[in-house]
Amino acid sequence: MVALRIGVLALQGAFREHRRSLSRLGAESVEVRKAGELEGLDGLIIPGGESTTMGKLMNAGALWEPVARLVAEGKRVWGTCAGAIVLAAEIEGSDQPRLGVMDITVARNASGRQVDSFEAPVPVAVLGEPPFPAVFIRAPYITRVGTGVTVLAEWNAHAVLARQGRVLVTSFHPELTDDLRLHRYFLDLD
Repeated sequence: MVALRIGVLALQGAFREHRRSLSRLGAESVEVRKAGELEGLDGLIIPGGESTTMGKLMNAGALWEPVARLVAEGKRVWGTCAGAIVLAAEIEGSDQPRLGVMDITVARNASGRQVDSFEAPVPVAVLGEPPFPAVFIRAPYITRVGTGVTVLAEWNAHAVLARQGRVLVTSFHPELTDDLRLHRYFLDLD
């Protein structure tokens, strides 16, 4: 089997940790900062960080259209935390730039401020047992799910993991754990 080549948006946030997880699974990963670095990829991860800052950096790198094109081409794309905000169709109370490629509405910082960060065992049926050790840092929650979106996990009655086609979003940071099951799930998206 040929290893997948996955880009990790490396503008800010936990991109190194995602690359480490991908490497442990045998996938090739590359840091993406410019549109040309998206060529030849099998997928892209948009990591956590700060979504408004990420949007400004995506503007500076002219990345909005090329990333949207990856989704339109059917490539696998995963947004974690701030990345989920960037992929969402709507953001409660905000008109900040976003790709709008997943039919969800998100509430920014819904789990609280930085000091309210926590880890929780989140049951994820598609991963089996044990529950996933989800790390929530100023996490958004998915407050509306549109047609074609499947909620894969909830925490405290809020959707925190969802999929639409080959687009995946998590409110939490799987890259900050040693559990590789979500990265494997992303690589196996069909």
